[in-house]
Amino acid sequence: MDTMKPAGVDAAVERLETMVSRLMERCASLHEENRLLHEQLRQLRTDRAVAKERTEQARHRVEGMIARLRTMEHPE
Repeated sequence: MDTMKPAGVDAAVERLETMVSRLMERCASLHEENRLLHEQLRQLRTDRAVAKERTEQARHRVEGMIARLRTMEHPE
């Protein structure tokens, strides 16, 4: 039984190994990018919630000031 490989097989296997290696590197890179994007999205959601809360607090303060001004205009 002859265990010799045709000449092109080694080169084809090498190319395939290179392609698989590049694919694995790309997958790792995309995984890290995805993780970073999820973290960024989480932070943006947190920032949005804080901004929304501050806006609500400011709105309530302004409404309170307007109500006090109205009572000063029309004392009963």
